Amino acid sequence: MTNRIFIVHCWDGSPNDGWYPWLKKELETNGFEVQVLQMPEPEEPKIETWVSYLQEAVGVVDENTYFVGHSIGAQTIMRYLEGLVEGSKVGGVVFVGGWFNLLSEAVDDEESQEIAKPWLTKKIDFEKVKNTTDKFIAIFSDDDYFVPLTDKELFEERLGAKTMVEVKKGHFSEDDGVKELPIVLDSVLELSN
Repeated sequence: MTNRIFIVHCWDGSPNDGWYPWLKKELETNGFEVQVLQMPEPEEPKIETWVSYLQEAVGVVDENTYFVGHSIGAQTIMRYLEGLVEGSKVGGVVFVGGWFNLLSEAVDDEESQEIAKPWLTKKIDFEKVKNTTDKFIAIFSDDDYFVPLTDKELFEERLGAKTMVEVKKGHFSEDDGVKELPIVLDSVLELSN
């Protein structure tokens, strides 16, 4: 059975940004069926809209279904997994610059605060998320200007995630010069073996 992978981009992102096209090509070379989703209204991400879009795109999940989420994409995947039918299993998840908290300078204007608020305040049932897989990898950068590095411990505590910290990758965006991200490719291959 073919391994499928769904890549969920960041807030205000698109499938052609940064390292997504590179990762798609690399994973396809490794036999994955890859979809980099174009999430709806990326400049104003809403939980319900993004989660239902992901549900529709994925359809039926199984242990050959994998996910990569960047920033708010990580939040989307957790909330999606939380809503799966009991007993559903996925192959694994890689979070890149995922967060539970945001640095205040990241959401320094009223509009951003309004958009971020539901994502920061609406609770996630981590037991339900963990029931879908025990294969979580969370990747952080030591100079991320959106995500406090203390969130690393939260991913370990809440999901039992294996965590890694990259040096000087910012928020893993094109603005940070990140066009390839081998650690993500290696992580997906590790989860799928």
